[in-house]
Amino acid sequence: MTSQVATVFLVDDDAGVLKALTILLKVSGYDVRAFLSAEAFLVEHDPGLPGCAIFDVSMPELDGLELLAALREKELDRPVIFITGVGDIPTSVQAMKAGAIDFITKPLDNQQLLAAIELAVERDGEARKNHDDLKLIDSRFATLTRRELEVLRHVIAGKMNKQIAYELGTVLNTIKVHRGRMMRKLGVTSVAELVRVAQQAGVQPVAGNRKVQRD
Repeated sequence: MTSQVATVFLVDDDAGVLKALTILLKVSGYDVRAFLSAEAFLVEHDPGLPGCAIFDVSMPELDGLELLAALREKELDRPVIFITGVGDIPTSVQAMKAGAIDFITKPLDNQQLLAAIELAVERDGEARKNHDDLKLIDSRFATLTRRELEVLRHVIAGKMNKQIAYELGTVLNTIKVHRGRMMRKLGVTSVAELVRVAQQAGVQPVAGNRKVQRD
């Protein structure tokens, strides 16, 4: 199965710059979506497409920094590269603090731009994979019973089956059954893997020792 071609979203109010960049990026193997205004981009942007965005800093209505802020308000974490005709230090610092991948002044160095795009696409791919992994983990945790989740929290606290059985007020074999089912549902085979997925899902180890009623 071939991987999906990365899309680069271009936003610049200079038609000449858009045309030149579109040609460069298509030749370099990217899908390109070009927009002459920030408003048009916000209307047509598809967050489901993997890739990155290139924003011109100085644009009428919404400038590049405001456009990035608008994306963040929608909780969209698209990697962004800024380009500008006037490379002043305060603006570049502001852009990098806002999470930009790079800040490149015109006339653009094609190799610098392509290197920044490659980095941005790589980060986007990692973020999407992490998101998908977390969704899968959450769906697996949703299949656990209340008791299996309770056993899990004791296991990741470093407790042995006998300790867990005592604290949950049940017998050793019952804990073994719950533990086995829980680990199969989560698709893990070791305590180290269990700790890792629990951390990803935000599940905390049980605190302290407590004796509860039997099942």
